[in-house]
Amino acid sequence: MKILVCVSNVPDTTAKITFNSDNTQFNTAGVQFILNPYDEIALARAIELAEGGQGTVTVIHVGEISSEPTIRKALALGADDAVRINASARDSYFVSAQIANYAKDNGFDIILTGRESIDYNGSQMAAMLGEFLDIPSISIIKKLDVEANRATIVREIEGGKEHLTVSFPFVASCAEGVAEPKIPNMRGIMSARTKPLEVVEAIEIAQLITFKSYSVPAPRGSVTLLSQDDPEKLIELLHTEAKVI
Repeated sequence: MKILVCVSNVPDTTAKITFNSDNTQFNTAGVQFILNPYDEIALARAIELAEGGQGTVTVIHVGEISSEPTIRKALALGADDAVRINASARDSYFVSAQIANYAKDNGFDIILTGRESIDYNGSQMAAMLGEFLDIPSISIIKKLDVEANRATIVREIEGGKEHLTVSFPFVASCAEGVAEPKIPNMRGIMSARTKPLEVVEAIEIAQLITFKSYSVPAPRGSVTLLSQDDPEKLIELLHTEAKVI
């Protein structure tokens, strides 16, 4: 069983996000990048499925050389090898096309992604990969078990749960509950330095999306504190400022 796990290099949630002077480019200065948390869940389940010689786990990332520490972390967690497609990840269409181009000739049985990346929150990768590769894709799964060449999958839907079976090959995006993220141990960290990391040049893809500008959310408004002994003032403010009564 060959498993491919797609991983993203994303800003830490505690990072202060800023843009350049004309708001057209993300300012990476001083920003700490991490392995996308949802991709960590997918990777953890892939490693569990491959344990005991049941399979191999390859991680793949579309990004420049600066992302290699994140890829090495994925190797430290237990992936067998890694692939970096040497290009800036400009949008989901570009990234999925690059990964599909690599995957189509390498015979992967399962391709896993996180449900979304925490920077763009697009939730598009699994569906796009399935379309490019012409294989089934299942989005936002909560449970994944494998027997022989078939997988049993559980995903939440409105009002209940959906139980599916799918034959290899397929793509799935993983949410919380599929597995618990792992913590790399010293042996894993040391071995990650020597595990194979293949660098592949990107193929030409038409640019369908152009980002015109970015903006940060509006700052939170001020808070007015009132005494519990002054309900008339509260009513006045709800009427004159909040305009809800």
